Amino acid sequence: MKLTLQIQLLPTPEHAQALEATMGAFNAAADWLAGEAFARKTANKIALQKLYYHALRARFGLSAQMAVRCIAQMCEAYKRDKTKRPRFGEFASIPYDQRLMSFKGVDRVSLLTLTGRIVVPFVMGQYQKERFTNAKGQCDLVRRKDGKWFLLVTVDLPDGTQMPTTDFIGVDLSVINLATDRDGDRGTTVL
Repeated sequence: MKLTLQIQLLPTPEHAQALEATMGAFNAAADWLAGEAFARKTANKIALQKLYYHALRARFGLSAQMAVRCIAQMCEAYKRDKTKRPRFGEFASIPYDQRLMSFKGVDRVSLLTLTGRIVVPFVMGQYQKERFTNAKGQCDLVRRKDGKWFLLVTVDLPDGTQMPTTDFIGVDLSVINLATDRDGDRGTTVL
């Protein structure tokens, strides 16, 4: 079972500037590449990498792995709907894989920026701490409108893992049924 944990980064002002510059360059590169891919009508990652990898590095200052992730991110977006040109805003989330980041214990993470690696402290709640040891694969770096930074960390829990009972119920508001809980029970519509 895959879960996404949100952990809050606590960058210094200098680190926040480095993260903003990296996020801005990555998304500007993805947006530019989206225009090129749309003009060519292709979302073929290998073909686009052959054509634009060096341009992404030179034009936007991306590292080798960031250029590869940028191409992959744009291709994923373009494949969702090939009738529209994907757009990437300045502060859209960006993916960080194991080559771009590494956890340094349970309270710090090393992140690659345009100017090199930075080590940023982070905090997480008890729920996240209990599952954090199962962190795997790619994370997404997110900057909220209020300027706070987060990593969305994917964790892989064994099938059948029991989730602790909480005082809350989650309701899936869907198109077919007004409401369906996680056990499959459907809510009753009252008009």
